[in-house]
Amino acid sequence: MNLKNKKVLITGADGFIGSHLTERLLEEGCQVKAFVYYNSFNSWGWIDTFSKEQKEKLEIFAGDIRDPNGVRTAMEGVDVVFHLAALIAIPYSYHSPDSYVDTNIKGTLNVLQAARDLKTERVLVTSTSEVYGTAQFVPITELHPKQGQSPYSATKIGADHIAESFFRSFDLPVTIVRPFNTYGPRQSARAVIPTIITQLLNGMEEIKLGDLTPTRDLLFVKDTANGFVEIAKCPELVGHEVNIATQSEISVGDLAQELINQINPNAHISTDSQRLRPAKSEVFRLFGSNEKLKSLTEWSQKYSLKDGLSETIEWFRNKENLKQYKADIYNV
Repeated sequence: MNLKNKKVLITGADGFIGSHLTERLLEEGCQVKAFVYYNSFNSWGWIDTFSKEQKEKLEIFAGDIRDPNGVRTAMEGVDVVFHLAALIAIPYSYHSPDSYVDTNIKGTLNVLQAARDLKTERVLVTSTSEVYGTAQFVPITELHPKQGQSPYSATKIGADHIAESFFRSFDLPVTIVRPFNTYGPRQSARAVIPTIITQLLNGMEEIKLGDLTPTRDLLFVKDTANGFVEIAKCPELVGHEVNIATQSEISVGDLAQELINQINPNAHISTDSQRLRPAKSEVFRLFGSNEKLKSLTEWSQKYSLKDGLSETIEWFRNKENLKQYKADIYNV
């Protein structure tokens, strides 16, 4: 599929990955409708930081992914839907699982129902590497078993299976896109890399973290956005689930030390018990396979971990960006 001049909708366009994908699709020449979360402040999230020229090219739709009528209205006349809207913080899912069911499962169902009725050309549903749980084998391929190790991951597994069912039951042209551990500018404070960087840039020398032993497959956000674009262009991936991964891993402890070395070598790490996940819920190893993606599309990793971290640090060094983060508290 050639995306140029296609009318595309991005749910969750106001968020971290969604805002980067919005920029990437504008570069691709798409007519972009950005679905942002309605709020009384009229905030468009990270889209508020876009240039005037970028914002003038966007159609903004403020709504709630949990509202089937609003979702249907937003999707009218759209060729391709990139569905990214979700609740994603794992610790928050421990005490508010109902909201994750409503947003992640019912929200996805709203998109699929509308796409079926409106005969949308293509639907990309965003999954997460968390659905795999702790790796049973590496690199983790799309055939790896699913393990609901948190309410968050369980709702994403549910959303993935509903999407698969719409392909099998109604021939809806769905692809399940599964990014691994995406990081970069604009990422929320509940993620480990912003947690470390913001503590360091605020002059803290005791860096509070949870378990240092888990490994993650870290993917720079621009590579993730490019993955979405390449997958949307590939008709062979309709009806499939596909990883976006670097096929590498680094432990949280080694990652933290790398950031300490780059920003303040005098800092040290301490374990904060409130940041520890329940033992059976912690995902101890994520190391994804990108073979399926690379064999069927033109995607390749452009950013090394070193380059991606450097660009991320520089974004946080901007005081206007840094002041939006509360580094002195634990962001659930």
